[in-house]
Amino acid sequence: MKVRFKLNGEEVEVEANPASRLLDVLREKFGLIGVKEGCGEGECGACAVLLDGRVVHSCLVPFANVMGKEIITIEGLRKTEEYRIIEESLLDAGSVQCGFCTPGFVISIYALLKNNPNPEDKEIREAISGNLCRCTGYQMIIDGVKLAAKRGEKLWKA
Repeated sequence: MKVRFKLNGEEVEVEANPASRLLDVLREKFGLIGVKEGCGEGECGACAVLLDGRVVHSCLVPFANVMGKEIITIEGLRKTEEYRIIEESLLDAGSVQCGFCTPGFVISIYALLKNNPNPEDKEIREAISGNLCRCTGYQMIIDGVKLAAKRGEKLWKA
């Protein structure tokens, strides 16, 4: 089945099994390896992408469901000023170690700050609750989000 959708700002069309997972199509057909498989059950967040502006676990999304939708992966987000602010803030706060989970966290943080530019700790915890990290303490990640919110204050409110 051919499916047309917008991927990282570009209209694309690709032939794939409609029952394939979005995760597999992104990795195999487009070479977008920032989208990772961790658990394959929607529990870890390593495969997080934005689907029409909402964070989803791409391991749970049937490929046919993206027809006419817009998908942003970490590779697309890397081209933005928002990404740079999040990346620098996470690094400065010591929020990143091995990096496997980082793309999913960045996607979730971006979505949070776009919708809530000045989140409280509870809201940050809720926004990143679909992401697992085995290396870094979550408080350092929360600190990184707060730093990104402060550094990008004008950008998030735009």
